[in-house]
Amino acid sequence: MEETKYWLWLNMVFGTGNHRIWEVMSFFRTAEKAYISLTSDSGIVSLNDSERKNVNAIPLRNAEIFLANCAKRGIGAVAFTDPDYPEQLKHIYNPPSLLYYKGNISCLKTELTVTSVGTRKATPYSLKAAKEICSELSARGAVIISGFAVGIDLASHMAAADIGRPTVCVMGCGVDVDYPKPNFQYRDTILAAGGVFISEFPPGTPPNSPNFPKRNRILAALGAAAVVFQAGAKSGSLITANLAAGQGREVLCLPPADIFSGEFAGNVKLLRDGAVPMYDASDVMDSITGKKKLSAETSAVRMGAEVFGERREPSADELNDFMRVMNGIDDVKKDSAEITEQPELSDELSETQRRIAMELSEGPLHADELAQRLVLDPSELMTELTELEIFGTVRSLPGKMFELIR
Repeated sequence: MEETKYWLWLNMVFGTGNHRIWEVMSFFRTAEKAYISLTSDSGIVSLNDSERKNVNAIPLRNAEIFLANCAKRGIGAVAFTDPDYPEQLKHIYNPPSLLYYKGNISCLKTELTVTSVGTRKATPYSLKAAKEICSELSARGAVIISGFAVGIDLASHMAAADIGRPTVCVMGCGVDVDYPKPNFQYRDTILAAGGVFISEFPPGTPPNSPNFPKRNRILAALGAAAVVFQAGAKSGSLITANLAAGQGREVLCLPPADIFSGEFAGNVKLLRDGAVPMYDASDVMDSITGKKKLSAETSAVRMGAEVFGERREPSADELNDFMRVMNGIDDVKKDSAEITEQPELSDELSETQRRIAMELSEGPLHADELAQRLVLDPSELMTELTELEIFGTVRSLPGKMFELIR
């Protein structure tokens, strides 16, 4: 597609995954018009010194040559405006403006998609569950999506590929990079089954640590539902699960083999927070096709509406008050005239995380209320909240409520 080279040029100028691309595109109908405006120094968009330098130093020809080299190596590229661009990604915070792929990207043109995540150091119990459930899901027409890591990811992918069904491998590096090394031998089988490897990172990009949190927003968004087979207390799978929930996806979780084992601490947490228990493939299929009963979160909202004596969903403020009562904290509200004690925050927190912590210093809040107060996209907020939970700064309460740990 002709427009792809202009999208690639924008990525070269602003950087892969940089939300500045979308700030620029808010002024233009097409990437080509953005290119023409920026290179003609029209002044429509204000650029910093680094961006202006890149605009002047990077010719469009560089993008054309790069795409031609990709094509020679069997690597495709789809831009946000391309018909083959996955529809599931178009409505998330900071969607990838350009995706590279190797294989059959059209396998994502279905509403029956399931994101499967879990630990690299999986137990025989969770590996068996992943293989059997993902195999049945695949046989019933679902496309399995995972991150191509060892452990649960690979078990999920191969459950599909082994029966000749497509699976989607979302990479935190270039699609041509042999990472992780032990999984390289399975690539041909996945591709032969009609699967695909995708990444927003250009070919040749190494698997640097910061890439994977960015990758997780894509992983979460591509599935109509997210299933967690095994997660420890600080597992990256929790980030993906929270992102999926923030994007409106159903989150299902395998009941732990041992509720006292730290290997399943993440499973316990997710189930406590309202994830749907998953016992077989039918649980997942029902959640996607809308046959599942109300989730724990929705039930809490409906119960709140009944307490208020109305047949409507309560507002965020009403829900906050309701949850405070339910959690026994309404009687400890401080007088509004009092000076709230400022919490001690770690120097490792980002500015956004500090703002979240300060809002929560006044008491627990619903995620929707937090997003509204901070003017944050819900999926971005859930990513920050998950990291704050891992840092031990906040804890989640039932019904997407969060509180500061003092």
